[in-house]
Amino acid sequence: MLKKCREKPDGILFIDASQHYLKDKNRNRLRDEDIERIVQTYRSRQTLEKYSYLAPLSEVAENDYNLNIPRYVDTFEEEAAVDLNAVAAELRQLEADMKATDAEIAGFCGELGIDAPW
Repeated sequence: MLKKCREKPDGILFIDASQHYLKDKNRNRLRDEDIERIVQTYRSRQTLEKYSYLAPLSEVAENDYNLNIPRYVDTFEEEAAVDLNAVAAELRQLEADMKATDAEIAGFCGELGIDAPW
């Protein structure tokens, strides 16, 4: 509920607690510590990385009064960089191992007097 007569008109506090809950069968539940963190953040009106953000009203206006939480609280986790050279080297080694295995299987097939399946 939006209050017109806010005690602290310095901005809007956005809290993203979507990752802070207990998965419990068919229902997700807030634990006591989750509720406490939400309440403490709300009372202190503090910005916490990947959890909350106190947006000045001017910033909300710049965003055309869009109140979507992800616009203000960045929860993006950057993935580790992939070393393409290491992956390519591993693929080359796997290819060499497969050729050696295929040759070994072909040898066994020859000993048994059957054609290799490929």
